[in-house]
Amino acid sequence: MRGQVQDKFSEFYEQWVNQHEVNLKELLSVPRDPSSSSNEQLHRALVSKVVIHYKQYYTVKWASAKDDVLGFFSPTWFSSLENAYHWITGWKPSMLFRLITSLRQTRVPGANLVDMTEEQLEKIQELLIQIRIEEDRVDREMERQQVSIADKPMVDLSRLATQVNNGEVVGELDKYVDVTLSSLLAGLENVMKMADCVRLMALKGVLEVLNPLQSVDFLAAIAMLQIQLRVVGKRRDHAKMMTLNQKD
Repeated sequence: MRGQVQDKFSEFYEQWVNQHEVNLKELLSVPRDPSSSSNEQLHRALVSKVVIHYKQYYTVKWASAKDDVLGFFSPTWFSSLENAYHWITGWKPSMLFRLITSLRQTRVPGANLVDMTEEQLEKIQELLIQIRIEEDRVDREMERQQVSIADKPMVDLSRLATQVNNGEVVGELDKYVDVTLSSLLAGLENVMKMADCVRLMALKGVLEVLNPLQSVDFLAAIAMLQIQLRVVGKRRDHAKMMTLNQKD
């Protein structure tokens, strides 16, 4: 059952995606002459606008997670396909580096990532190593949170839960439940924020290596991938729902 927090965030996310599509159109339509200083200023301004848009998403996400962090581990605003490719409530940071490799290999005309210098490639490789280390750290923390379900407080809670009298809880069980679950949820919220910080670190790191026009092409590729994955995922979910309704 969806709660108020999920409904509110789902509404925000739809609006966020709509703006994401507007940003994509702007990224794809920029003048491409890198030698023009006015063009470079335009590229920098658009990259900044897109980055601010991403940061807005995480600002709202973190504020909402304070009231319902579990909603972000089983989100209703993503399609099933999007959820299948997510890593701890969002896209996996190292995906950005695979995307760079793919863009360079496709050699699409106008895609300036084809022309990355050796120095840029070396910096990207160094950043990838750093991001993978951070991903591993988040994975270990997530594993620690998952196994903590068997820690002593939860075992004690399980024992206390058997102490009922005529269907009513005995003693301070309700208060103990709240304290124990609050600790677990705080741990999950921390892991989610850790993962989001690595996502932002990867995005910021890549953009610092690329020049303004390369950054425009890179952000456009990310947006296209995210939007198309959502379109295909929602289409599949809708088709599945229609099939189930027909069977009923």
